[in-house]
Amino acid sequence: MSFDQTVNAPVPGETVRHGTGVNSNRAFPTDGYPHNLDPFVLFERFYIEPDDGFPTHPHRGFEIVSYMLEGGMEHGDSLGVTHTAYPGDAMRITTGGGIEHSEMPADGAGCNGLQLWVNLPREKKDIEADYADADAEELPTEEVDGATITTVVGEGSPLSLHTPMTYHDVRVDGTWEWTTPEGWAGFLYGVDGEGIVDGEAFGKGDVLPATDAGGVTVEGEFRLVAVAGEPHEEPINQRGPFVL
Repeated sequence: MSFDQTVNAPVPGETVRHGTGVNSNRAFPTDGYPHNLDPFVLFERFYIEPDDGFPTHPHRGFEIVSYMLEGGMEHGDSLGVTHTAYPGDAMRITTGGGIEHSEMPADGAGCNGLQLWVNLPREKKDIEADYADADAEELPTEEVDGATITTVVGEGSPLSLHTPMTYHDVRVDGTWEWTTPEGWAGFLYGVDGEGIVDGEAFGKGDVLPATDAGGVTVEGEFRLVAVAGEPHEEPINQRGPFVL
């Protein structure tokens, strides 16, 4: 863990192959950025082929936000919830003291999307597991100077976590300024296309980590996600599917 790691330029994501055969482009932690980003444990874009997926497996100690980009993903869990998410839909899982779930491609086709793990503060590690989802039309979208922004987590979204945070899907068309509350950590991640972030080239699969997020100028015509949250200032101890 590092609370003071600073990166002034974008870092390319790196390919991670999961034991189930699923490939992901991981933003962090990677060899290029070998750190968590308190309060965030990891972030990646997953690509599930029609015959692959994540069969039932356990989690505990953190929260998961999955946001679909292409295709459908079937979710099932030990709470008895089943749900299929399609492009623009989002799911939030609070693993708390423990949950089991599966994530499999729907409709006999592949899918891809984004997954974020958010640490739970120490006093909430063993809370009751919980699940919520939101269809694309439930997530608010607004036009601002230089961008169209969909709020996945934040003001107006039906999804909330135990960590104060924001998660925006941003389609940049011109010049957009990314700003967040002082002291929050966060990152930008390239979804599609290419542009400029604070004067540096920024494209698909690139990440700009920021331990003091905000105050970043984004230029071009491309799509990215902007995520920021209030640090817990506690160690992040990831042990595979568990965050202790």
